[in-house]
Amino acid sequence: MNILMALSQLEVTGAEVYATTVGNELTARGHNVFYISDTLTKPHSGPFFKLRFNKRSIFRRFWHVGYLIYLIKKHNIQLVHAHSRASSWSCHVACKITGTPMVTTVHGRQPVHASRKKFHAMGSKALPVCEAIKEQLASDLAVPLQQMEVSRNGIETERFQWAQSPTNIKPVITIVGRLTGPKGELCFRLLNECLDLERFDVRVVSGSAFEPRFDKFKNSVNFTGYTDDVPKMLSEANLVIGAGRVAMESLLCGRPTLAIGEATCVGIVDDNNISQAMATNFGDIGPKDLDIDFTSIASIVEKGLASPHCSESTSQTVRNHYSLPHIVDQIERIYQDVYVDTLRQEMPVIMYHRFIKDESGKGVHGTYLHIDMFEKHLKLLKRMGFASLTFEDLQDGHLIRRLEAGKRYTMITVDDGYIDNLELMLPVLQKYGFKAVVYAVTGETFNRWDVENPSNPEKSVPLMNAEQLKQLADSDHVEIGGHTLSHPRLSKLSDEQQFKEIVENKESLESILGKPVISFAYPFGDHNQASKRIVQDAGYQFAVATDSGPLKFHQDPYQIRRIAIFPKTDVFGLWRKVRGNYLFRKVKS
Repeated sequence: MNILMALSQLEVTGAEVYATTVGNELTARGHNVFYISDTLTKPHSGPFFKLRFNKRSIFRRFWHVGYLIYLIKKHNIQLVHAHSRASSWSCHVACKITGTPMVTTVHGRQPVHASRKKFHAMGSKALPVCEAIKEQLASDLAVPLQQMEVSRNGIETERFQWAQSPTNIKPVITIVGRLTGPKGELCFRLLNECLDLERFDVRVVSGSAFEPRFDKFKNSVNFTGYTDDVPKMLSEANLVIGAGRVAMESLLCGRPTLAIGEATCVGIVDDNNISQAMATNFGDIGPKDLDIDFTSIASIVEKGLASPHCSESTSQTVRNHYSLPHIVDQIERIYQDVYVDTLRQEMPVIMYHRFIKDESGKGVHGTYLHIDMFEKHLKLLKRMGFASLTFEDLQDGHLIRRLEAGKRYTMITVDDGYIDNLELMLPVLQKYGFKAVVYAVTGETFNRWDVENPSNPEKSVPLMNAEQLKQLADSDHVEIGGHTLSHPRLSKLSDEQQFKEIVENKESLESILGKPVISFAYPFGDHNQASKRIVQDAGYQFAVATDSGPLKFHQDPYQIRRIAIFPKTDVFGLWRKVRGNYLFRKVKS
């Protein structure tokens, strides 16, 4: 995807670290990430555009909106991700005008006034970084709960490893944070009221400008300025004081950590208060700003210095909840939700069965299509600019690839594994450069499940044998998927019977193909929760249904909805079904 990260800031902030850290991971995953902000200090992969969001006159705001519209159109931006109040307002307007999906990560408490309640300016989804912000957005600004999802700070946890306790002559207390705004006020009071500056080696790490009020501490405090080597800085401290990302990174290094921020003092973080710490972004967010009893800080500092490390379980909790890959997985899912919802379009997954070349091939059931019409279908898809994907293209968490900028994708699926798939379908796929997923039954030689239907018997049609399946798979135009041994209605079987049908079919196919089979189709689209569990336990990454499952492809990889093709689906009928919003019009979401 083409993603625009929008910030408003004049110095390094947690929002910038969040945006660039997440942005670099998105870039590593193949996305194109652009940045726009007043300033941008942290290393980032992707173009940066300077825009003075902090200049908020009416004229400036019109200019901001106009420039954002220009960037969105010039760079084919598919989604805007804002990270501040000033930038989100302008982005919200620009996205409304251009129809661009938008999300906003909310890093702190929001100001409360009438216009803010009426105009949240957060796009389709607000992503508070902790529960306290979510509660404030709901209670003070009436942001609907369904419009919000907590998305925590993503941390490159592998950079922060458990460190040995330092052997300092004087205990080193490291305070990390800005020297301006509420954090600057907090730092000043800690130095002025709470810490014994003669007894401790107090170090203040900050990238912000040095304010004159801190001059009085120059001879007793080491103001180290900004550092790129955060792990080294943390490992040298006997106690780290900070909030938000600082506290998390400190705990990852095993350092005793006093979580105190703009709102509250959580205390020395341990197993007893880690949930509270996470909910308040480690002290940064609370019911009101700077609600702290400073008379208790000295004793809390002594408690922290009494231990050489935080507990390993506390450190592991942070590692589990703030891992960058885990957070970006969540963000990619949210991007897909918002993108598909906003545009009301999804990649069409179309379902065929067998192909005929003359009238003699027709059957009782509507599961066939003349091969000449299939060729017309592929001609239409080619003319509409479609390329095809298979599940092998989307495996291992790459579902978002289907929304690639400048591309239009469809997925062609074909059930049962009839011999005509090899003899008739494959040459047409090769002619037009398309790929398909063929779901093969391996325990039958013909369509017994339809032929022996007592109320509506079908004509007998042969299935591919092992050699033919291998030939089809080796064409590089077909991925083979599982479809059970005998094509039963799975929900009518016991768990043991389902296991046999699903697992033995998979083992047979993998033996034939010599490689893993990663997707499965439920016969008749029929399944229950046991079916889905067995399919997942068998090692499948995906399973397709028929007309059931979420409208969004990514929301349930074990119940992917498909669009059926029938004998009378002509070129116009296919166009209606694949142009993008067919399911959204057909099914009430």
